[in-house]
Amino acid sequence: MIPARVQDAASGLTAPAYVYDLPALEAHVAAVRQALPGIELYYAVKANPDAELLRVLAGHVDGFEVSSAGEHAHVTNLFPGARVALGGPGKTDAELRLPHHRIHVESPNELRRLLATGLEADVLIRVNPDLPVEGAALTMSGPFGMDEEGVKECLPLFGERVRLRGLHTHLASGLDAAQLLRLAGTLLDNDHEEVNLGGGMAVSYESPESRFDWATYGAGLAELRRGRRLRIEPGRALTAYCGYYVTRVVDVKRVRGEAYAIVLGGTHHLRTPVTKGHDQPFAILPMGTGSGVTDEPITFVGQLCTPKDVFARKIATSARVGDMVVFEMAGAYAWNISHHDFLMHPKPAFHYLSGCGPVLPPSGGR
Repeated sequence: MIPARVQDAASGLTAPAYVYDLPALEAHVAAVRQALPGIELYYAVKANPDAELLRVLAGHVDGFEVSSAGEHAHVTNLFPGARVALGGPGKTDAELRLPHHRIHVESPNELRRLLATGLEADVLIRVNPDLPVEGAALTMSGPFGMDEEGVKECLPLFGERVRLRGLHTHLASGLDAAQLLRLAGTLLDNDHEEVNLGGGMAVSYESPESRFDWATYGAGLAELRRGRRLRIEPGRALTAYCGYYVTRVVDVKRVRGEAYAIVLGGTHHLRTPVTKGHDQPFAILPMGTGSGVTDEPITFVGQLCTPKDVFARKIATSARVGDMVVFEMAGAYAWNISHHDFLMHPKPAFHYLSGCGPVLPPSGGR
């Protein structure tokens, strides 16, 4: 259910546009923080680096996980002195020299190159154990982290200057609290004083009202922690719910008996349904006066010259030319992973709901 304040804001916008509900994000991350007593909470910036969202998150998280020099510069410019964990495979020599609170080393070669910088560093070894992960939406295998042989190769290389602080692991995404706790129980069966369990909390685009059980997860981690330093770094599960992509129906037509609604913009603005292979949840604001269809399956597509430009397939609803369409759950891996310049369409504007209504950034867009 899209909140009334979002619908009110969307109805007055020029489409396409993004709307971020900052009070909703504030309430959500505050509740997550409360459910994790004694657990460090970092935000995975890759999910959405929007500066306004980061400013809200900064009041509740212990730090930020970044995976590139660009993300590092973005976060440290916004929050000088913030704790930053530097992760990601294939770090360049320049990235290995970036200041950080923790660095997640992905390979023995990367560790040797870090040692060659001559700098001090506090390291978490990213491990990639051979564990079954049933029901995952995405499994992080292959180039991510090290197997047991890689870890053995790294251990003798540590010393007073480059210090081993513990382990980092992020094995899969799309898991519920019980699944993540079972994995955590196995991954925490070691003597390391510090462990980062990554993210991977399930986000359901089919049932937006279903949320990850943070209370159960927090209570379970508290039992497993046993005095060690335990950290998680969710991304999507923190910001997905606060974002909306607002657009307008410009054409409704039938092709071989099937109804299609073409909207302004497309998946070059909101690539989530293509990358995840799902129907993006949405609501129709009936503002149109043009032709349309009523109470039948409709496929919603964008303006791109590709049959892959699809938001949702054969959804039973009504749509008329001029109606506004508000796609929800667009606050993570949406604009920031999209191929913005394909066909060189205008980029969407960005609007931010505060406690007093929508606020536009100085640029009006990105």
